[in-house]
Amino acid sequence: MSAPLKSIEGTGDIAAVMAEIGRQARASARVLALAPAAQKDRALAAMAAAVRTHKARILAANAEDLAEARAAGGTGAFLDRLALDEARVEAIAAGIETVQALNDPVGAVTEAWTRPNGMRIERVRVPLGVIGIVYESRPNVTADAGALCLKSGNAAILRGGSDSTRSSRAIHAALEDGLREAGLPEAAIQLVPTRDRAAVGHMLAGLDGNIDVIVPRGGKSLVARVQAEARVPVFAHLEGVCHIYVDKAADLGMAKHIVLNAKMRRTGVCGAAETLLVDRAVAATHLKPLIEMLIDAGCEIRGDKAVQGVDKRVKAATEEDWSTEYLDAIIAVGVVDGVAAAVAHIERYGSHHTDAIVTDDQAAADKFLREVDSAIVLHNASTQFADGGEFGFGAEIGIATGRLHARGPVGVDQLTTFKYRIRGTGQIRP
Repeated sequence: MSAPLKSIEGTGDIAAVMAEIGRQARASARVLALAPAAQKDRALAAMAAAVRTHKARILAANAEDLAEARAAGGTGAFLDRLALDEARVEAIAAGIETVQALNDPVGAVTEAWTRPNGMRIERVRVPLGVIGIVYESRPNVTADAGALCLKSGNAAILRGGSDSTRSSRAIHAALEDGLREAGLPEAAIQLVPTRDRAAVGHMLAGLDGNIDVIVPRGGKSLVARVQAEARVPVFAHLEGVCHIYVDKAADLGMAKHIVLNAKMRRTGVCGAAETLLVDRAVAATHLKPLIEMLIDAGCEIRGDKAVQGVDKRVKAATEEDWSTEYLDAIIAVGVVDGVAAAVAHIERYGSHHTDAIVTDDQAAADKFLREVDSAIVLHNASTQFADGGEFGFGAEIGIATGRLHARGPVGVDQLTTFKYRIRGTGQIRP
C-alpha cells in the first residue's frame, strides 16, 4: 500500500488526491476489520507514547495556530477550544490509553438464539467500514476520532478545521507512528492534507463510494452543510442548546453549584448550559442568588421580564436568544410555571442534545427524564457530563442528536453495526 498522502496545498488536484485517499481508506478498512484486538491495542499504546514524545512539537504547532487565530480576531471561547497546553496534551495521550483499555467490540455476540429447526443464529458486531469525520477547531478530536475508529476496526478520514491545521498534523504524525509500530497500514487514519473547503465536498459525495458514514463535529453552519450535501449517511450532531431547569424542590446550594459548573467550567464545549429556567414558585428565593453568582463569575445574562426585574445588569432576551448556542460566557434565563412548562420550553427551543433538572422531588425528576426528548437528560448533575470520557467510553467522536443508529456520545460500540452469523447442520427450507 502506498504511503499516506502529504500536503496538496496549491496543487489544484484535490479531486484526484481525495479519490486516492478514499481508495487507501477502503483497502485499510479491510485490514482493520480482520486485525486482532492485540494488534490494535499495540498501535494505540504506541500512539499514546508518541503523543508524549512529540509533546514539544505538538505545542509548538498549536502556538502557531493560536497566533493565527488571535490575529484573525478569534473569540475567547474559540481560542479555548483551540488551545493546547501540557495538561491537555497529556489528556490526549491518556484518552488514547483509555480507548485501548476498552473491550474490543468487533466480533462480540450481542444476541444468540436457536430456531426450532436447530439452526443457531448470532448477531455479531462488525465495523462500519470507512468513517469520514469533519470537525472544527478542537485538535484533540484528531486523536479521539483516530483512536476510536481504530479500536472499532474502522478506517478514518479526518478533515480538521483550517484553524487547527498545524496542531492536527502534529498529532496525526504521532498516530502514524503508532500504526507503523504495530504493523498496520498508515492509511488506516488519514488526515486530509489541505485547508481547501472543496475537500469537504468530495468527502460528502462519498469518495466514489469509499466512505460509509460522515460524522460532523462543529458549529451550526458546518452541520447544516453536511446534512444538506452529504450523499452518505450522517451521524447528526446538532448544536448544544442545553438547558438547566431549577425546580421548586431544588436545594439552592446544589443548584448554584451545578449551574455555575454547567455554564462556566468550559463555555466553549457543546455540553455547556445555554439556558437556565427557574420555577416561578421559587423565583423569590432562588433567582437572585443564581443571577448574581453568574454575573460575579463573568457571565452575561439575557433574561425575560421577571429576570430583568431582579438585577439591572440583566439584558433583555430576544426570541433568538432562547435557541442560541453561545459557546461563550452568556446565558439566557427565564422563569417558567413548573416542570411541564420547562419541558415545553425545551421542546420548543432546544436541540435535543443535553438537558438537566435540579430537584429533590423524585416525581418531578422522573417526569423531566421521561418527557424531555434529548440524547442526554440528567437529574441533579451538570450538563458538562455530556462527554464520552465521562460515560466511560474513553473518548467520543461527537454527541449524536439524531435517532438512527447512534444517539448521545459516539464511542466504539456506536461505530459498529452488525451481521447475522448462522450455524446449521444441513437444514434446507421446505
